[in-house]
Amino acid sequence: MGISQALVPFYGQKKLIEDDMIEKFARALKIDPQLIKELEEDPVTFIIENNTLDKGNIIVGNNIENFNPDPIDRIIGLAKGKTVLYERMPELEKEKSVLL
Repeated sequence: MGISQALVPFYGQKKLIEDDMIEKFARALKIDPQLIKELEEDPVTFIIENNTLDKGNIIVGNNIENFNPDPIDRIIGLAKGKTVLYERMPELEKEKSVLL
């Protein structure tokens, strides 16, 4: 990049970086300079401000992820899984009989 390693943190703390320096960083990182220009000032603050803890929903990118589902939904899901297993049991018994 043509700068000393000691200058890298200096540019990391600057509020405004010149376009030519952004171009150098982008070339070194092999990314589009626009990605650097569009970065949020503080990514951690951005994540905290844009996440919601209602019902355990957390925004990840443009998707809403549910990391803490409603207990009723969880019970229904477990009951469905149990039903599927009970439905497979006769098939497994038949296969076991054939093998014996």
